[in-house]
Amino acid sequence: MVSILVGDNVLLRSYSAEDAPLLFSAVDQNRAHLRVWLNWVDKTTKPEHSLLFIQQSIQEQNNQEGMALGIFHERQVIGSIGMHKWDHQTKKANIGYWIAKDYEGKGLLFQCLIRFIDFLFKQVQLNKIEIHFIPTNKRSARVAERLHCKTEGVLRQSTLYNGRLEDIVITGLLREEWIGKEVK
Repeated sequence: MVSILVGDNVLLRSYSAEDAPLLFSAVDQNRAHLRVWLNWVDKTTKPEHSLLFIQQSIQEQNNQEGMALGIFHERQVIGSIGMHKWDHQTKKANIGYWIAKDYEGKGLLFQCLIRFIDFLFKQVQLNKIEIHFIPTNKRSARVAERLHCKTEGVLRQSTLYNGRLEDIVITGLLREEWIGKEVK
């Protein structure tokens, strides 16, 4: 079980099965907001889908394949942050995230990412994290830039978003670029 305190009333923590209704509610209330960037939203149509996601996440964390943490504000799920494609040989993983519309633009997700990345580099001992996004996702591009991720390339027409082939921008951050640096 991972638990990372971010600030007053904000906690990142591993999901438990009991969180499924809270997670589903957060997704359901933000469906239009999330659908633009996240393909899985339309497949999450009932609380059982959130429970299945949580069960898979727990298994992946136990197998050290990935990690999914809820962003909890006053005990309510307001977003999610996670690591996937965990490569133990190269000590690298991708990170992904989302936050409810009402909490967007307040810097909260950015603070969560700082704490999560710090945890991944210092506790998990990753050497590199990557953030992937489609070019039209200007918010994720800005987050990657603020975190000092470097653009490493663009994979042309490499993913399907809402029925259209889209490019994927790949950005990366090395442990040596993070440790001892101040991110604002």
